[in-house]
Amino acid sequence: MITLLKSDLERYYSLVGKSANVSKFGALKAFFNIRLMPVAFIRLAYWCAHHHMGPISKIVCLLNLVVFGLEYSAKVKIGPGLFLPHTVGTVIGAASIGANATIFQGVTIGAKEADMNYCPERRPTILDDVIIGAGAKILGGITIGEGSKIGANAVVLNDVPAGRVAVGIPARII
Repeated sequence: MITLLKSDLERYYSLVGKSANVSKFGALKAFFNIRLMPVAFIRLAYWCAHHHMGPISKIVCLLNLVVFGLEYSAKVKIGPGLFLPHTVGTVIGAASIGANATIFQGVTIGAKEADMNYCPERRPTILDDVIIGAGAKILGGITIGEGSKIGANAVVLNDVPAGRVAVGIPARII
């Protein structure tokens, strides 16, 4: 968990143009930033869920929802370097999310139909270095390729190849 948090902090600093060489106090202070604290809660919830502390994981997820408006399944494995510029209205229920993902506000990543048992085959897989624009919806057992960009308010129902841009309702590759 600490390694992931360090990667998230380093990516945040690289995106805002600051040096990642900070003291431990500086790093702790940074995690009280509105863009990093929800990510820290995601990491904590995942860690708790995978260390047989389900009730604590659910409390952390609920806290993330109440404080930051971010609904998240603690079962989702997310790679290092997650960046959430804004969180309100975002739902993360993917099968998995790769490294260096950027997810803007109002995004929904999940199953096409109600999936209360969390079946990963019914949920999207997001690969590395993907940017998902505000309000985008990515639904179903699809794959968003490495380095892809999903436009704001796009509704993605089919796979997006690596390095491509998907826009529109329903989304098309441009």
